Amino acid sequence: MRIESLAEKTYNRVVSSDPEILPELEEYIIKIAKEVNLDDSKINNLALSFSEAISNCMKHGNRFDKSKTVSITVNINDSKLTIVLKDEGKGFDLKAVPDPTKPENILKDSGRGIHIMKNFLDDLRYNFTPTGTEVILELSLH
Repeated sequence: MRIESLAEKTYNRVVSSDPEILPELEEYIIKIAKEVNLDDSKINNLALSFSEAISNCMKHGNRFDKSKTVSITVNINDSKLTIVLKDEGKGFDLKAVPDPTKPENILKDSGRGIHIMKNFLDDLRYNFTPTGTEVILELSLH
């Protein structure tokens, strides 16, 4: 029995840093995930991780400046779904982000997003460029 190979697909979208559109963007990602038949658990993990990542781009990267944009690129191949989000921010020191599992950070209101995304995704990377910060989210299709 031969398994049919998926053609590689790419989706591109550029949005303003307006938090009002976050629910619409989450639906956009869920729709794409359903097209590749991800199971409900992976869809939930992806939606939560994507929502966290794009809200971080808008809040921390672009400081909710609606004149600044976040580009969204979704690439799907036979084995994985990759989302690249790029804001116009200056980046951050990944090592300076406090570990939310340490006792002194447990009750803090922020700082859990990266930890959650790392646990829900197969890979999470950052690329700091002169024109903005890219966050790369990867999830296996199998």
